[in-house]
Amino acid sequence: MTNLIVPSGPPDADGRVVAVTPESAGWTYVGFEAYALEPGARLTRDTGGREACLVLLSGMADVRTKEAEFAGIGGRMSVFEGSAPYSVYVPSEDGYEVTALTRLELAVCTAPGKGTYPARLISPDDVGVEGRGYGNMERRVHNILPEQKEADSLLVVEVFTPNGHWSSYPPHKHDQDDLPRESFLEETYYHRISPERGFAMQRVYTDDRSLDESLVAKDGDVVLVPKGYHPVSAPPGYDVYYLNVMAGPVRTWKFHNDPDHEWLTKPNPK
Repeated sequence: MTNLIVPSGPPDADGRVVAVTPESAGWTYVGFEAYALEPGARLTRDTGGREACLVLLSGMADVRTKEAEFAGIGGRMSVFEGSAPYSVYVPSEDGYEVTALTRLELAVCTAPGKGTYPARLISPDDVGVEGRGYGNMERRVHNILPEQKEADSLLVVEVFTPNGHWSSYPPHKHDQDDLPRESFLEETYYHRISPERGFAMQRVYTDDRSLDESLVAKDGDVVLVPKGYHPVSAPPGYDVYYLNVMAGPVRTWKFHNDPDHEWLTKPNPK
């Protein structure tokens, strides 16, 4: 089994701080990169056979594709401001040029594409905001690219977990191509922690415990979820943000809760 934590590091010559490819992860669909770009820095890429969702995690930028241009987008200066981000969807067989106008933290989420849909801006007003859970399982979710919005493969969502709370909880999984009951989706978690010296705890495990890992995710780490249940805990004193990227053979999110913890789905369970 591939190591499930991919740590971030100093920016390389392109500003990239962490990267996951299907080859490095040992899977088929999901790719993820994060960049830290200084003002004036420029990132240019062709998408090839993969579609991309560029999420401006913090900062402002100009973004250009072959057919479209989105100038001066962005707004929040930290993911922990809590507002929804600006993002740009870029189809396969296209390309993009991102020019940082301020310090920019950029996430590049990729998956196989068919070139079905044109490039478009996803503004904060386009992002669905919802609360999930109750009590110390409560968290806020920003649906950046949910299955109701146009894409070939990608599903992209960000989650804010207050300190002392749990998320992706009760534990759920989506590792069986068994629709309509459950879909198969690979998934990455890009973690940010506030204050950044903190950590998150994440468990990844299967019913038969052939995979059963308890992971310490530090600020900037990516956790790989190739299969199994994958709950997250934010320790007291440390708020946890994560950006999820999911993709699989069918673009739908149908999950299955761990039967041992299904009872937690009801408020005030007995």
